[in-house]
Amino acid sequence: MAGAHGGAGTSTLAALLPAVWDMGSIESLLELDCAPLDAKGRPIVLAARNTATAAKRATAAIGVLREWDERVAALAIVSDGGPESRDATARFALLEARVGGIVRVPHVRQLRLVEDPAEVVLPGKARHAIDQLRRLVDDAGDRPLTRRGEVGCH
Repeated sequence: MAGAHGGAGTSTLAALLPAVWDMGSIESLLELDCAPLDAKGRPIVLAARNTATAAKRATAAIGVLREWDERVAALAIVSDGGPESRDATARFALLEARVGGIVRVPHVRQLRLVEDPAEVVLPGKARHAIDQLRRLVDDAGDRPLTRRGEVGCH
């Protein structure tokens, strides 16, 4: 689980997806001449908010991850409570072919009010989104890994 930017909801999603590692935001690592993370063949869920700016950051993150042969099993688009702009929707649509799947995670106000997101009883749409993310991760984990070589900084 990695964030395309800070505040993407990475920690919350990691708490809701057992057995997922929270790698935090990788945004500051994208311009370095090394892999922003090394998933060692494990599928990655990339989180981003539902804004046009977040969509640009998700595009950059997915591009760099693909350059380093990291596979993004799912792009989790986390609602901040407001509507998704047309620009954001168009940018996210362009990413569909570059990831295993896109899941829109609805805003759940109660998640902002607790320390442990696992304590919140999620509404149906949110539970469905979490289940979709699990399926995408499971499906990606079943596919063989193809890598060009060892990943590291130059």
